Amino acid sequence: MNAFQWTDATSVKQATGQQTTPVADAMLVNAKPESATIFKAGGVDVLDLMKEHVLAPGRIVGIGNLPKLNAIRADGKEGTHLGALVTIAQLEHDGGLQKSYRALTEAASHAATPQVRNAATLGGNIMQRPHCWYFRNENFKCLKKGGTVCFANQAGAENKYHAIMGNQTCSAVHGSSISTALVAFGAQLELTGPQGVRRVPLEQFFVTPEKDVQRENSIQPNELITDVLLPAPAAGTGSWYIKFGERESYDWALADVAVVLEQRDGRCTKASIVLGAAAPVPLRATAAEAALLGKPITEETARAAGQAATAGATPLEQNAYKVPIFAAIVKRAILKAREA
Repeated sequence: MNAFQWTDATSVKQATGQQTTPVADAMLVNAKPESATIFKAGGVDVLDLMKEHVLAPGRIVGIGNLPKLNAIRADGKEGTHLGALVTIAQLEHDGGLQKSYRALTEAASHAATPQVRNAATLGGNIMQRPHCWYFRNENFKCLKKGGTVCFANQAGAENKYHAIMGNQTCSAVHGSSISTALVAFGAQLELTGPQGVRRVPLEQFFVTPEKDVQRENSIQPNELITDVLLPAPAAGTGSWYIKFGERESYDWALADVAVVLEQRDGRCTKASIVLGAAAPVPLRATAAEAALLGKPITEETARAAGQAATAGATPLEQNAYKVPIFAAIVKRAILKAREA
């Protein structure tokens, strides 16, 4: 691990360079490793990246003690605000979230271990970088690190945990299972930087490899995630989340899905189905959503939606097993959301 300068920020303005010398870059967004300045709260992924020599920042700005960013606040007009420093454990156990945003609390309860959930923050979870072993290995200069090849896409590669959709350029999957649920709920991010505050839908925040293979999101230099807004659910809304992994206790998801359904008079009026660990970004299964609209939620319609969710998949040499898993857990999550 390289030597670096440490700064503890006491305010968002100070952290984002509005009160001091501007911070170089928020979370290693296309920054040169030797000169990057990054934010650290829980620091779970930051420390891993540094130990794996993927990240070598010259400066780390500690934001773990910034005021007012660790609260969950209900707003009758807009919905529910989640501060960026809210821990995954807080998401898991909050009674209001369990009542109105069940898929999110289920996703939180299946993330990592209890110890990690008590330290890891919402903002950090959203911003984590891919866990592809070729990207994380300093001996492989893949496309994400300025190289010329995606090693996971080559013949004979170890790619059983990689993407089955949107994987033509880079097949690393996004690591945030929390984001799978947040996208399903239509969450928006509040981003604060030197130019002020802006909001962006989380679904649009993520960047596909075809747009820019070296980054996973559209955060700008000096910007910091300060808030996540969950819109108030409509009457008749139910949701569910399912994670499938090799080990239930703490493994990364092989496949996960979040479903949010609105129903009226026994029929689906709106559906949001998002696949995690299927693509380089949390992926809306729009064909599956369309398969439910205007129809009663039954075993038959849920099965058809599961099949639609995986139509057009392009699995790699070792991960075709994911296709039937996604079809099955989409069906199961739909049926659970129907009753939630």
